[in-house]
Amino acid sequence: MKNKYDVMLILEGTYPFNGGGVSTWAHMLCNKVRNVDYTLYSINADFETKPKYEMSESVKNIIQVPLWSPLEPQELLSYGKRYYKTVNRKEQEDESNIETVFIPIFERLLAHIYDVNADVEEIDETIFDMWQFFQKHDYKKTMKSLAVWKSFCKTLSAVIAKDGHYEATLYDFTVGMRWIYRFLIPISIDVPKVDISHLTLSGFPVIPALVLKYKYGTPIMATEHGVFIRERLIAINSSEYSFFLKNLLIKFSECITRLVYYKADIILSVNKFNMSWEKMYGAHPNKIDVIYNGIDHELFVPAPKPTHLEGIPTVVAAARIFELKDVITMIKSCGVAKETIPNVRYLVYGDNNAVPEYTKECNDLIKKLGLEKNFFLAGYHDKPHQLFCEGDISILTSISEGFPYTVLESMSCGIPVVATDVGGVTEALDETCGFICKPKDHVAIGNSVVTLLQDEALRKQMGAAARKKVIDNFTIDKFIKEYEVAYEYLLNRKAQEPIYLNTHLQEAMEAS
Repeated sequence: MKNKYDVMLILEGTYPFNGGGVSTWAHMLCNKVRNVDYTLYSINADFETKPKYEMSESVKNIIQVPLWSPLEPQELLSYGKRYYKTVNRKEQEDESNIETVFIPIFERLLAHIYDVNADVEEIDETIFDMWQFFQKHDYKKTMKSLAVWKSFCKTLSAVIAKDGHYEATLYDFTVGMRWIYRFLIPISIDVPKVDISHLTLSGFPVIPALVLKYKYGTPIMATEHGVFIRERLIAINSSEYSFFLKNLLIKFSECITRLVYYKADIILSVNKFNMSWEKMYGAHPNKIDVIYNGIDHELFVPAPKPTHLEGIPTVVAAARIFELKDVITMIKSCGVAKETIPNVRYLVYGDNNAVPEYTKECNDLIKKLGLEKNFFLAGYHDKPHQLFCEGDISILTSISEGFPYTVLESMSCGIPVVATDVGGVTEALDETCGFICKPKDHVAIGNSVVTLLQDEALRKQMGAAARKKVIDNFTIDKFIKEYEVAYEYLLNRKAQEPIYLNTHLQEAMEAS
């Protein structure tokens, strides 16, 4: 076996161009894993000019796929095929191939999307047939052809007629087709041969991993952070899309999620909570194991509170300002805490520009509740290991999480946490380290903040317990070692061997 394996790490909207928990996780892998060289396959909305992170020597290549840019990805970037071949293919495209070969494949895919009982093997065969078609035919010309548009409208009109409970406008059909067009773009992009493809979410980014599997038999590792389908359902149901569009997006997402769990050779969850969702969408229990996130407990250490905050009861948070972090509930909890502690201060560090309309909603609520001197959206903090020591306690009010780094980082700094009971939070945080509250319960969250801020002895006791728990269970060395073993295990197991990961991965760990 060679000293280092080649792994394609497939990401969407995160590393290396954007921050957040998944990016923190990916940056650790790229910097610390010793038996792997990485190719980053980064799916973004638009073309990004510069990574946000300094790249490790282990990162040998970055493939960027801007799905929503005005120009097609292949019109912006080279993916290894000579441009004249692309132009020649477009000029020679035969409309009859679209109608006789592609449309039956496309209609099968639409049927799978709307069939909750669709056989996942047949879904896989359909995606494979589509990939084969685009090996010889132009994606843009095919998907934007009048024949495909008519097929889409005819097929989905029949679905609507059969249901009989909703309608769809021309706008709905246009947006729906545009979604399918954009999500499937990677099926037409060639990828370099690697030893393993490593997904960072169980959704549409599976497509480049499928291309590798179809072309080279490349094994797929999937790491589940926040469960893709759960977070997708939350986002879609709270959106203002029409019923037709919500229904299409939910069903398409569920279809792809089932395919991910079927095709993945190993599913590594960051918490035990995710497992019930994975099994619900067809993941075989023998494929699933847990590798908890880890942090550098020698970097995230207790430190004195900054002088300018001494005497001010301070709550800190590290959170990108968007819906899943539920900053609205955090603001309301500040209002509750202010009733007892008038000079309480919340400092929330994170990207204020991720969802501008949500940031505006937060600022409007701060003004409405008269919290301009209490609650601050403080923007980006360039020293995250010092962030939590600015507070007496930290807070997390998310409605969905995987295994949040912010909780571990706060605990490692000896800062107790008030957090919502979501994802794997309670697998890290227990009653000895902080308070757990129900999501959106701003009164209970606010009262927990008050209790901790008013009881210094309890804060110190919980802070010490929190740091000990991180050192005992969630160090970066343990996290990295488990991924090194998982990569090794996946490539060395026999193809016909059952993936009894809970037993075999543990045996591999012990042997190493």
